[in-house]
Amino acid sequence: MTNNDVIINYSKLKPTVFALPLFLLISIFIFLFFLDGLSVANYTMVQKDLFFFINHHLGYYKTSIYNITQLGDASILLSFLIIFVIYAPKMWEALLSASLLSLLFSWFFKNLFLVPRPSELYNNSSFIIVGKTAVGFASLPSGHSITVFTTLAVVLFAFLPKILTQKILWVFSLLFIGTLIVFTRVGVGAHHPLDVIFGSIIGYISGLLGIFFSIKFKLWNWINNKKYYPFFLLLIVAGSISLFIKIINDNLIIYYLSLISLLVSFYKIIYVYAKK
Repeated sequence: MTNNDVIINYSKLKPTVFALPLFLLISIFIFLFFLDGLSVANYTMVQKDLFFFINHHLGYYKTSIYNITQLGDASILLSFLIIFVIYAPKMWEALLSASLLSLLFSWFFKNLFLVPRPSELYNNSSFIIVGKTAVGFASLPSGHSITVFTTLAVVLFAFLPKILTQKILWVFSLLFIGTLIVFTRVGVGAHHPLDVIFGSIIGYISGLLGIFFSIKFKLWNWINNKKYYPFFLLLIVAGSISLFIKIINDNLIIYYLSLISLLVSFYKIIYVYAKK
């Protein structure tokens, strides 16, 4: 799929795509309202049993979920997409706008709700914690979930197939992957279930807004200009150094895969840039 295909896919989007995420947000609000779960204390209590259930079952696979949950880190997730600066710069235009919006939404809602993390509420020996214990009062929404679904929304519509059966398979595959990633946040003991659901919806909306912004404005169209490739090469170098540090501190397979992706992208971008 070419960059023109991505532009065409984005141009076909209508504002009605916001209907589903808004419906889901309203449904969650109504659900919490009828369970008297709109206060911070009750919000955590209505999902306490579900948190322990998911955490207990996912927590058995500590190594797997700890690797998978790293994909909620933007520096890790985007390392697998940096190569599309060459092949689909329009996707990166949308991704940059969407990422900035997702950061804003994450900061705003975390400070608005001030929901305590599970480690602040429950005896830490009563549930599974994988990796560093997440502390503080910034549980809602899950920032990792926002990052994941912001990125997936941009990618989903960028490479949406034309054939209906392939389109259905593509959508459900990405939704399954995204859901698996975000619920590892419950598995590692960092978030409540509704934290990741709410974060996923906010992330999806951020991704859509980023796409519409990229269509209407040309703020990031310089990405398609090869003379700016050295900027991305510097980002790759910085990302690689960061990954080396992560590998030294926490030797995870996902870090090696991310590093390989960055090195391949570095080679490919240099190759294309040298041919200019």
